[in-house]
Amino acid sequence: MGIADITDTILRAVEDAADGVNEMFEPVVRLGVTGLSRSGKTVFITSLVANLLDRGRMPGLLAVSDGRIQSAFLQPQPDDTVPRFEYETHLAALTGPEPHWPQSTRSISQLRLSLRVRPSGMLSGMRAPQTIHIDIVDYPGEWLLDLPLLSQSYAEWSETTLTQARASARASLAEVWLARSEGSDPSAPFDEVAAQALAGAFTDYLRVSRESGLSGCAPGRFLLPGELDGSPVLTFAPLPRPDKVRSKTLYGEFERRFESYKAKVVKPFFREHFAKIDRQIVLVDALGAIHVGPQAVEDLRVAMSDVLTAFRPGRNSWLSRILRKRVEKILFVATKADYLHHTQHPQLSALIKAMLRDAKDRADFKGAKTDAMAIASLRATVEKTVTHAGQELHAVQGILASTGKQAAMYAGDLPDDPAHLLVPARKGAPQWLDADFEIMRFDPPVLSRRDGDGLPHIRLDKALQFLIGDRL
Repeated sequence: MGIADITDTILRAVEDAADGVNEMFEPVVRLGVTGLSRSGKTVFITSLVANLLDRGRMPGLLAVSDGRIQSAFLQPQPDDTVPRFEYETHLAALTGPEPHWPQSTRSISQLRLSLRVRPSGMLSGMRAPQTIHIDIVDYPGEWLLDLPLLSQSYAEWSETTLTQARASARASLAEVWLARSEGSDPSAPFDEVAAQALAGAFTDYLRVSRESGLSGCAPGRFLLPGELDGSPVLTFAPLPRPDKVRSKTLYGEFERRFESYKAKVVKPFFREHFAKIDRQIVLVDALGAIHVGPQAVEDLRVAMSDVLTAFRPGRNSWLSRILRKRVEKILFVATKADYLHHTQHPQLSALIKAMLRDAKDRADFKGAKTDAMAIASLRATVEKTVTHAGQELHAVQGILASTGKQAAMYAGDLPDDPAHLLVPARKGAPQWLDADFEIMRFDPPVLSRRDGDGLPHIRLDKALQFLIGDRL
């Protein structure tokens, strides 16, 4: 550890100590919300806030069913340098006369929701209600995929990425980039035009991989560059290591830029935002991966297992709260449960638990509480029984996104044993042998809400009970 790292650690300890004193009087729960592309982070946060402001649909959150939450209100967020989560804009998109899905997460944002909570317990009548702040931190899952890079060298990352790209699941997607890469000489003198062409081909490969339903697409800022678009810190790509590495060569400069990416992009995010989170929810579009096929399921499993290494799971003591926070609870959720009939929800929950078993075991071993479940942040369908070929099928019905008309969908039955999906996925099967899983995309419904009701959902209240129920 260098002097700069030691100084930075001391400064963070002082800042965290000051925060700890403030939180003695008004506790703060910092809830991180992330997930990979199309997993529904924006809708989840919007529904979470709406259902805590109007709690008529939240019986599974015990502080609500016990009547202990007296009021809820939004407040200015504590960090003036982070964009505010545009709750009102997203809520209007979901609840207007022509509802539509809001724009997906492209950067970090934050929102503070404060709850006035009456204490519980034998001495509750002698204690005044307490204000508890929930700081919701929304960040792209692609950024989370960058955190494992901190423990890798450029040579290690290059070897892993090139091997992954040549595997059957990605070979056709990486063909253009690999051809350009194999035609490059890592030991050649550095040329900026050639570097940009190589980095552009690599970025196109990442983008196509994500659009094809694959999950492990790092570095994440290549896909969501923001103000860094076109900068040298995003102009590098994996290369095979030459026998001798020299500066001012293509390999030497790419290695330098890789280290600069870690130091100037990944570490600041970890230090300023991620390291302060103490509860985390990871949203997973498991149904979308199943629809794409076995290789997408395996890619998702590996990606979510890898990113858990970025968490510091475990229980917070008074000392760890001052020196360095740890993620106490991690919840993995399969979103879009409303795309399946409720009779299929146990199978979806079992699948996500099995898919993340390796990652979950690591977190449990370190003391964190983890769980997995299937939810729908905003229920877009109603259940319906349809008859097909003389057989009754449990289906769902909603507004089909492609046509704007009502349509019923039967996605297929998920197996009771998750191994029936995970084993062929691990073996690299090109497709499911004995079943097809078709997924339609539905638009949000036109809502008619009673006074005091939030947005319709499936098990959002139970997800919040796991994540923050103990702090209420």
